[in-house]
Amino acid sequence: MTLANLNDWLGTSEGWLWTFIGMPVVVVLAIYFTFRTKAVQFRMLPAMFKSITEKAQRDEDRNTKSLSAFQAFIVSAAARVGTGNVSGVAGALFIGGPGAVMWMWIMALFTSSASFIESTLAQLYKTRGEDTYKGGPAFYIHRGLGSRGFGVFFATLFIFCFALAFTSLQSNTIVDAVSGAVGAYTDPESVTWLPWVLGLVLATMTAVIVLGGMRRVAFVAQNLVPLMALIYVSFGLVIVLMNIEELPRVIGQIVDGAFNVKAAVGGGIGVAIVQGVQRGMLSNEAGMGSVPNVAATASVSHPVKQGLTQTLGVYFDTLLICSITAFIVLIAFPDLGQGGEGLVMVQESLVGNLGAWAAIALAVIMFLLAFTSVLGNFSYGEANVNFITRNKRVRTLFALAVTAVVFLGAVISVDLAWSLAGVTMVFIAMINLVVITILAPTALKLLRHYNAQRAQGLDPVFLATDMPEIKNIDCWTEEDVSDHLTQRGYQRKVSVSDTE
Repeated sequence: MTLANLNDWLGTSEGWLWTFIGMPVVVVLAIYFTFRTKAVQFRMLPAMFKSITEKAQRDEDRNTKSLSAFQAFIVSAAARVGTGNVSGVAGALFIGGPGAVMWMWIMALFTSSASFIESTLAQLYKTRGEDTYKGGPAFYIHRGLGSRGFGVFFATLFIFCFALAFTSLQSNTIVDAVSGAVGAYTDPESVTWLPWVLGLVLATMTAVIVLGGMRRVAFVAQNLVPLMALIYVSFGLVIVLMNIEELPRVIGQIVDGAFNVKAAVGGGIGVAIVQGVQRGMLSNEAGMGSVPNVAATASVSHPVKQGLTQTLGVYFDTLLICSITAFIVLIAFPDLGQGGEGLVMVQESLVGNLGAWAAIALAVIMFLLAFTSVLGNFSYGEANVNFITRNKRVRTLFALAVTAVVFLGAVISVDLAWSLAGVTMVFIAMINLVVITILAPTALKLLRHYNAQRAQGLDPVFLATDMPEIKNIDCWTEEDVSDHLTQRGYQRKVSVSDTE
């Protein structure tokens, strides 16, 4: 079998696995988690905004011991919000039609419950690292299910998929975006050196940041991600306002494409559902086991707080960023069949509404999207390396490996790596979903504990001693939440009801 044939076979296998195994499992479990949590993702929206503002616990020297809730939110957003939010959503529209957007929204609303469960568990079973807390699926597989060997297996798969393969893809995307923008002004054949120069620049930028540890990654992310989101959302809102008379038509297309009976008979609605659900899954990563690796790094007073924060992250990714892409495309292309594929439609819409300079602006946006995804994927991988070994040299070697992958992704084709990672990601998601389903009762117990304190007018605080029946908890001592205990006056007697 040639590499081309292998790549095609893997691509076909990935599509089959997502359509017939991945999506049905995710949909069923998303509904199950929504029911079990009593729709936490809807009824506790105010608490989500409050949780994201919580300051990090500080040590005796007043240096932050770990990342704040906002920093963890931003680092996870850096990985979530990537090129797929632009080219991926546009591609879903091209294949599935406007109705795909509605199913993408519906998917986000329900799968956010899975994000709540996995991020709460990541916080509960986190452990102390050198610069931040560490945690994620490998940790709760080990501590929650009692299997370190299976945790190592999961961590190894995860490092290959997210930290290495997907990182090379992001680097490759940056080169494509910049080359496309440069090609609009000069002959592409005259800048064959561009990928090599970009590769060296990207690798250098990556090395400077990732070798500095998670705090440096968080510092860069918390400055780049809001800027990136602001620029892109601003472009989208300007285009919507310039074409405000088109908005009813766009919304009508989305709703009609999702529920039109004639489309259902013709099979079109099935394509819309598949594309919308799949894009929602791959974009916001809810339940896929990636975000918990960052959720665990936050210093918060209660595990549920980070569960709520990362639930909000699903909305930020899909309901805001992905929706902006959908509106940009549908305003410019009422008939999607007349547009190009993927990124081309976004580019043409921006240029048509804002002018030729918007092509350069889009290249800058794609650069920021892809580069912050590199940092986010590094943070995912770093947590899993930390699970396998605490050796500092290994962590440094991992950071150097990520840097090398960034360079290689810029100068060579990464199709096979992407296909391998795509298939691997299906198995990672399925493993994580099964694990969090088994451990869901523990997350639900924590949710009851959280709400019992809120009902008494308290800022919820959790200590491992509150639930001695939960074993293998490494953190959650008085030292971990001392600032919050001081504010409360050490009033730890809290009645926890089984009802909310």
